Amino acid sequence: MVMETIKKEIREIIKDSYPNINELNPAQKAVVDSGYLEDETNYIIAIPTASGKTLLGVMAALNTVLKGGKAVYAVPLISIQNEKVKEFKAFEKFGIKVGKHPSSSDIAVMVFESFDAVTRFSWNTLREIDLLIIDEFHMIGEYSRGPTIECAITRSRILNPSMRMVALSATLQNMPELSSWMDAHVVQHDYRPVPLYKDVLTTEELGLKNKNDVILKILNQSMEEESQALVFVSTRRFTESLANHIAGKIKRKLPAEKKKVFKEVAEKILDVPKRRGTLPTAVCLKLAECVESGVAFHHAGLFDKQKEIIEDEFRAGNLLMITATPSLMYGVNLPSKNVVIRDYTRWTGQGPQPIPVFDYEQMSGRAGRPGYDDEGYSYLIAKSVDEAFNLKDHYIYGEIETTNSKLIENRDAVYKQIITQVASSLAKSPQEILEFFNDTFYGFQMSHNEYMSAFSAESMEYDLKEALDFLMQNGIIRATPDGLKATDFGMLIAKSNYTVETAVKLREFARSGDIEPEKLLYEIARTPDIPVITFKGRKSKDPVRERLSKAGIFAVDMGLAEATAATLMEWLDERSEYEIENAFNVYAASTRRTSYEASLLVKFFRKICEVLGIYTGLNELDTLSARLYYGVKEDLVPMVLSIKRLGRRRARALVDAFGTDLRYVSREELLRIEGIGPKTAESILKWCRE
Repeated sequence: MVMETIKKEIREIIKDSYPNINELNPAQKAVVDSGYLEDETNYIIAIPTASGKTLLGVMAALNTVLKGGKAVYAVPLISIQNEKVKEFKAFEKFGIKVGKHPSSSDIAVMVFESFDAVTRFSWNTLREIDLLIIDEFHMIGEYSRGPTIECAITRSRILNPSMRMVALSATLQNMPELSSWMDAHVVQHDYRPVPLYKDVLTTEELGLKNKNDVILKILNQSMEEESQALVFVSTRRFTESLANHIAGKIKRKLPAEKKKVFKEVAEKILDVPKRRGTLPTAVCLKLAECVESGVAFHHAGLFDKQKEIIEDEFRAGNLLMITATPSLMYGVNLPSKNVVIRDYTRWTGQGPQPIPVFDYEQMSGRAGRPGYDDEGYSYLIAKSVDEAFNLKDHYIYGEIETTNSKLIENRDAVYKQIITQVASSLAKSPQEILEFFNDTFYGFQMSHNEYMSAFSAESMEYDLKEALDFLMQNGIIRATPDGLKATDFGMLIAKSNYTVETAVKLREFARSGDIEPEKLLYEIARTPDIPVITFKGRKSKDPVRERLSKAGIFAVDMGLAEATAATLMEWLDERSEYEIENAFNVYAASTRRTSYEASLLVKFFRKICEVLGIYTGLNELDTLSARLYYGVKEDLVPMVLSIKRLGRRRARALVDAFGTDLRYVSREELLRIEGIGPKTAESILKWCRE
């Protein structure tokens, strides 16, 4: 269908921004024909992966902006946010501002947490938003991010009832329940631009020894068809071992021209640590070696830039296979003709558990590249025929799970929402807190459940009373003659995105009076808000124990918090990722991200100290935060803070050559230092003159 029914102005923007789209597919047509662009009611659009949900969200956003309104496009992950901002920037040539916050954009792409922050305290900004598009809406049933978007929606409906909401989702089991809660019109369609075929393959029937041999067989077939494969396994270690195994098997079969392309990609992979001033880590070398055979592994232990290279090169057809952890199913758009789910269990606190049918559907949905493939294939792998029969029955023919709110299960989410309601003066009594929770999806599910409705109010009242007691006992909320109020400490938590557990832990540490930098790092490493550094394998953890002992910290178990603390300590000593990985046998590529978050947590700790009336040592905390951010010893702090983009490596080279006093160093002498160019030299000289 040619897009004649769409407004001319919208049609022109879409034609220019998406030149490959000439007509609407059947799913998009069904949505538009329902009155979606003329209607002002809320909508839930449920169509399969790769069926054009984004375009439908874009059309509604453009429609709103062209009428003089503002739109927010909310997504669960920063990787998706960056992808969408880059995509939507094409609209700017038509005078539409695209950014990451509605105060400065016509279309703002925000992660769930950022939008939630707007609903908490930026009410004027919230009331300027005319349309909220919620991408990956099915994540409302996810434990960590689900309560955030659920409560942000609830608060938005209270504070800006005229704001229209459009939820983009995969098909959900309990769509009538969700649509009733949101007062939304639902459009569901099963159209998929690339037909998807699902199957379970067995090692027994194929006469092969193990699951990896099945994957090799699929890859060989892909190579013959000039297609690609995406394989999901359960752990980082498995992504590496599988990629290494497959790369070794196909190395000799690759034609010379392919080897040349793969070699170029491998060089890009190795160039990432080089540009960061570190030697390639063992993980980098292993990745590059696999990539030379056209096979890459993808997990959180890589440098962000390396993951970006893998994704871009795979899309460009310059890689044959990616082995990935399940987190990739929620990340950037990365389709492949063949998707293989080798591991259908995941390790949890209760041991190995089968993945939900919903996750299986999400991973399978990656199969088939629109515009490239005529068909997509998703394969589960079993060892025996009996196992295959059970997997087919459960995953291929079974129904996806009901999407339930995880709000009350997530205790920290309950604490944060109570604090928010009280701190923002939306609730002054337990009854008003209860009323807010009754308006959430959790409250809706409880009150409309035939088995729970009789005592849902009593159950929720008990849970909220327990949470409120905790907050009052911990000096976060207090009772006054005017009603419930947030304390200064409570206000600090409300205005942050940190968990209550983190705030309470850091406050107790501040009260202990033993605020040594390395001990503070250990406390920060033990909070739930720090991205942890993980061990690569089961080698001796004694080096971590020794590093902590050197700092006067004696821990019994050497877990992820201990590995993270030791890594941060070494980062402050200007160790490179290569050195840290070799010292502690950890995935050190994520050190910069962890140290960045740690630097922000030090700033948060500083604010806690101020609230407690502890003013000694605040300057030292500022210095520690800067050292974490830049990864430098104390003597380099003034230099890296003042000279933009100088960085730890070049700053240390300058100090080693000339000392900390650079006032008498000439431009020519500066240019002799590796990495110092004319612009940086001018910045250094300007700093010296000030």
